[in-house]
Amino acid sequence: MARHFEDSRLVIASHNAGKVREIADLLKPFAVSVQSAGALGLPEPEETGATFAENAILKARASAAAPPDGSGQAALADDSGFSVAALGGAPGIHAARFAERADGVRDFDWAMEQLHEASAEAGEDLAWFTCALALAWPDGHVEVFEGRVDGSLAWPPRGDRGFGYDPIFVPRGGTLTFAEMDPDAKHAISHRAIAFRALIDACFKPG
Repeated sequence: MARHFEDSRLVIASHNAGKVREIADLLKPFAVSVQSAGALGLPEPEETGATFAENAILKARASAAAPPDGSGQAALADDSGFSVAALGGAPGIHAARFAERADGVRDFDWAMEQLHEASAEAGEDLAWFTCALALAWPDGHVEVFEGRVDGSLAWPPRGDRGFGYDPIFVPRGGTLTFAEMDPDAKHAISHRAIAFRALIDACFKPG
C-alpha cells in the first residue's frame, strides 16, 4: 500500500517553468502549498537514470534531502519525454537534451523539425509522450507512478499554449495539438495527468 501524503507543503523538483506550472495546476484542488526547486535555489541533480522512473526518483530524492543541498520537505519530481516510432522511441528520456544546439541552448523549433524530417522519411508518424512522477519524503521513501499518451506528429507546429514538443503532437482521436488545446482539456488526457491521477488515488485520497 502506498504511503499517504499528509504534509502541508510540497516541493516541485523542477527548474522547468512549464512543468512547474502544469503540476501546480494539477495540485490546485488540494490544500498543499507548493514551491519549485528552482525558486528554492536547489541544485539540479545529474539525470543518470536509464528510464523515466529512475530519473524522476533521482530528482525527487535530491529535492527532499536534508539541507543545504535539499529542502528537507517532501518533493514531487516529473521525468517525461517525447518519443517517435520512426526513431525507435527516441529521443525518449533525452528529449530535452535532443533540443540542445552546439551552444547548449535548447531550440525546440529546430528539434521538432528534425523529428518531422525523420518521420516523413520513414513514412511513420506515430509518437507518444511518457511521464513518470516520483513522490519522495525526506526519509528516502518514494512512490512512483507512470502515464503515457499516444498520438501522431503534426506539421507544421501549431499552437502557443504548450511547451517543448507540444506544438507537433496530436493525441489519438483528437484534431488539436497539445499546444492548441485549452489547458484544462490537455490536463484531462495528458501523460502527466494520467500519472497524476494514479498518484492522487494512491497518496492523496483517503483510503
